[in-house]
Amino acid sequence: MPGPRPVLEVADLVRSHGQRLQESRRLSTEQQRVMRHIASCRTAQLGGHVDVCDCCGHERPSYNSCRDRHCPKCQGTARARWLEQRLERLLPVPYFHVVFTVPHELAPVILRNKRRGYAILFAAAAETLKTIARDPKRLGAEIAVTAVLHSWGQNLLFHPHLHCVVSGGGLSPDGDRWVPAKETYLLPVPVLARMFRGKFLALLAAAYRDHELNLDGEIAELQDRAAWTRLRRRLYQKHWIVYAKPPFGGPEHVFRYLGRYTHRVAIANHRLLRSDGDSVTFKVKDYADHGRTKQLTLPVERFLGRFLLHILPSRFVRIRHYGLVAGRNVDSKLAVARRLLAKGRLRCQRTEPVRETWAEQVRRLTGIDLLVCPSCGQPAMRRQQILPDSPGRWVNNLARASPHAQGGVA
Repeated sequence: MPGPRPVLEVADLVRSHGQRLQESRRLSTEQQRVMRHIASCRTAQLGGHVDVCDCCGHERPSYNSCRDRHCPKCQGTARARWLEQRLERLLPVPYFHVVFTVPHELAPVILRNKRRGYAILFAAAAETLKTIARDPKRLGAEIAVTAVLHSWGQNLLFHPHLHCVVSGGGLSPDGDRWVPAKETYLLPVPVLARMFRGKFLALLAAAYRDHELNLDGEIAELQDRAAWTRLRRRLYQKHWIVYAKPPFGGPEHVFRYLGRYTHRVAIANHRLLRSDGDSVTFKVKDYADHGRTKQLTLPVERFLGRFLLHILPSRFVRIRHYGLVAGRNVDSKLAVARRLLAKGRLRCQRTEPVRETWAEQVRRLTGIDLLVCPSCGQPAMRRQQILPDSPGRWVNNLARASPHAQGGVA
């Protein structure tokens, strides 16, 4: 059965303070859309259905989910389904977890240029991993990389970084053999950091040269070429952070671990502790203090403003695959690597998809049996009535987005 409902949800705060926030700040179209979705998720506004138990007559209304990728309540099944698909492409080798982080000086630039800045982050990290892995002096092989974008820290401030899962080895250039990485060592982290810095700043410089960056607002001084040059010089002199964790116990374990990252939103409901109507208190891990759990209290509108910093540009893909698991290589190079390593194991063979009902899929992916009656415990819940949607007035008000709204709120 599903666990107990959190005492406080992001949706509660959006419903109570969302309209006030919209009236006081300039929100982007994407931010307003996400607020509407979160406010109406699993409420009568989206409609739903009523299930009735054939044994005891217990009635249970269920309301539809908004399915927004930023909604804290809509990620469980999506994450499980994604993991199931990725497990089919796993190779029987160790995997490493590598994190790429950009210096805090770049955060305002990326915040005003999310689509371009995030794309540069993905490109720089992926090319760094692939280039160093192909170097005959290093691994000399083509690796598999899955990268997941996060843009937040524990305090919800803007902190863009990539979590990458990298295969512990790769396919040789001639495609005839698998080249394994060392048991506890993938690639030299200092070399990764220096190349990542160079590739990122080169791509950013090209975007600046081609006038593709929005440098208005608090970073307007960077429109002056001399100021931009000074920033680039400082960034080249800094040590950029690349962190490589030790390999995981097995390929399936690494992606189940990664599942904690793939569909995570800026803050989960279980981290919210309480709200007095004007402020909200939530749990944070203080990594500067050995990861101890602490509490942070913010005014509700400031909390929501920070949450909205992490809304992705429309249709932006935040989970990307490179090397052997790039789309163009799945049926060629990845298949070769699978044959070399797995030697026809049934686990790696493709099977025809099984047709399932929604209840069967939820039970398989999450362990929650929607057919079990919460009153008598019998698997006898049956859908009896469809509930039509009924949008609320506040949600309709949120739909009136300003065509000139910007995306930078804090």
